[in-house]
Amino acid sequence: MMTGGLSFRNITALAPMVRVGTLPMRLLALDYGADVVYCEELIDIKMAQCQRVVNEVLQTVDFVAPDDRVMFRTCEKEKDRVVFQMGTADPDRALIVARLVEKDVAAIDVNMGCPKEYSTKGGMGAALLSDPDKIEAILRKLVAGVLIPVTCKIRILPSLEETISLVQRIEKTGVSAVAVHGRLKDERPRHPVHCDYIQAVTQAVSIPVIANGGSLDLVKTNADIEEFRKATGASSVMLARSAMWNASVFSSRGPFPVEEVMEEYLKYAFRYNNHAFNTKYCLCQMLRDKVESPLGKQLQAAQTNAEISEAYGLQEFYRLTQEQLQVRRDALQSNSQPEWPVVDGDVTTMAVKFERREYPPHITPKMFLLEWSRKEKLEQPQYETVQRAQDRAFQSTVTVAEKKYRSSLWEKSKKFAEQAAAIACLRVLGVPEGRIGEEDSGLVCKRKREGKVNGTTEEDGSNKRHITDIKQENLTSTAVANGDRHQPNAPLKQP
Repeated sequence: MMTGGLSFRNITALAPMVRVGTLPMRLLALDYGADVVYCEELIDIKMAQCQRVVNEVLQTVDFVAPDDRVMFRTCEKEKDRVVFQMGTADPDRALIVARLVEKDVAAIDVNMGCPKEYSTKGGMGAALLSDPDKIEAILRKLVAGVLIPVTCKIRILPSLEETISLVQRIEKTGVSAVAVHGRLKDERPRHPVHCDYIQAVTQAVSIPVIANGGSLDLVKTNADIEEFRKATGASSVMLARSAMWNASVFSSRGPFPVEEVMEEYLKYAFRYNNHAFNTKYCLCQMLRDKVESPLGKQLQAAQTNAEISEAYGLQEFYRLTQEQLQVRRDALQSNSQPEWPVVDGDVTTMAVKFERREYPPHITPKMFLLEWSRKEKLEQPQYETVQRAQDRAFQSTVTVAEKKYRSSLWEKSKKFAEQAAAIACLRVLGVPEGRIGEEDSGLVCKRKREGKVNGTTEEDGSNKRHITDIKQENLTSTAVANGDRHQPNAPLKQP
């Protein structure tokens, strides 16, 4: 039962939008003046499997699926103003998810208006409009089961009488507000929004009604928001497309140039390690008809956030942000990892990192390990590298003489991860690794120590056989964030 909290009267809100309503866009909307922000619809079945993880590196709370994807990421800045929207057709499962997230969000919303197949095929979204008994069961279960406000978002029904009857029934469940998209479930943005339906609903109930659906033809500037509110008689207004195109529509001083808005969006995307594919998608929506411009083409060609930063001239900001995150990650890792070898299954681990400055210019631990293996007449070291989706960090395992070694710390690149694995192996074996000041072991000849051989290092010239298993998060209509189900300063499997 709700004990107070977020008010839905006289607000402007960022609407829930698939692939758009992730953390960077929500924070951006708040910066420009939105009072409340909704996350994208997240399906209850997937969320119910998630674990809540405090991400100390990003300073976020992540809800992480068994496949290591972050389904939902939030932070303290939005805690009192973010609404978690779920797709559900099951009261019990809805309550499980609501209780999982209720300490980290301001309210729970149930999607009852999405007409897309991925939502309706499971009886969710707009499919619920034809089952008012289930609507009532879900909402009553949630209202009774959580301590934060519960709301829902619907579309209008074929007749005004049906629409009013449904909303009145919804009101009796104890919800705090209802958002009404003024279109039928078969109508699309090109169809005009039915302001008269929203107005009639507003007059028929006492709870706040949030008007939605005016982005395409009614709301293009901040001043238009109030006009849409008046046209519908609603307490509040929720914006989707107009905010997606330019979030500064929430600002009374806006709109600002979209180029400026995109840069501000990117800063949040980099700060919170947003998945590059999701970042690209949101930027392409902002570019609109300029998506085939030189900038748009460079953006579409980009595969990483680093490459996206180059397209927008934000390389220095990206570099500094990543350095700050790495410093925080290193500090957390150094405080939590043992300095001695630990056996983790069939792998021996050590908490070591590769620091380039600690080695001569043309000497690396991998080179020493390769030479030692040759001297001992062993097979060439084999490296297997994984990348965790949470923060794009890498970890490598090296196999030498049928034994496996790795660093329990995660590195910023695949190359550094392999070097760290080599260091772990060499230190466990008690073999020199080539650090500056280390006594000459004779493993690497003077010529190799002083420079490259025929333009390449011995390491580069060797036959590298890497087995790479890069665990990349897939961009889907139900999850666009990134992550894993472990602390960001810990390995996938704790020793």
